[in-house]
Amino acid sequence: MLSSHYYQGLVECGCDEAGRGCLAGSVFAGAVILPEGYTNALLNDSKQLTERRRYRLRTEIERDAVAWAIGIVTPAEIDRINILNASILAMHRAIDGLKVRPQAVIVDGNRFKPYRDLPFTTIVKGDGKYMAIAAASILAKTYRDDYMDSLDRDYPQYGWKRNKGYPTKAHREAIRTHGVTPFHRKSFNLQGDGQLSLDF
Repeated sequence: MLSSHYYQGLVECGCDEAGRGCLAGSVFAGAVILPEGYTNALLNDSKQLTERRRYRLRTEIERDAVAWAIGIVTPAEIDRINILNASILAMHRAIDGLKVRPQAVIVDGNRFKPYRDLPFTTIVKGDGKYMAIAAASILAKTYRDDYMDSLDRDYPQYGWKRNKGYPTKAHREAIRTHGVTPFHRKSFNLQGDGQLSLDF
């Protein structure tokens, strides 16, 4: 069972991102404030869940959360500021979108930058330890999947509905065959050959 809170007695927001390692598409982040003492036995790291269960849990999280929001940073912004800064910016934007102001932040992973003057803690594998981070990971993952599915309708040759923009062999082959789209991250090694596509 995941823990309900890290900062006892404070309104705590959990944050996580999705899409950091992708070759294409925006990076998404979720921010979630859950009620004090909240429990949901099905909540877990989004990567450990089936797609069907993730979407079912998204409905429950959105229904039960005190507040939730999604933050997005585009491929052009990623190319400009790098993916680490973009992931943190996406989390800051998600926190910006919350209808309730948190008093503290817990973040999956080991890197974050202060959000205003709020205390924060980074937690490695936090999406498997704390409910609010797990909830944020599920929202980030499912909303990003929806976004990549919508892009796939315009760019079916890249297989984004299947690979969600990650660097699969088929995705890299499609880049070699069809070139890059406006949604590819041109500061990334898109073809897996050690060369960056810096013609942007």
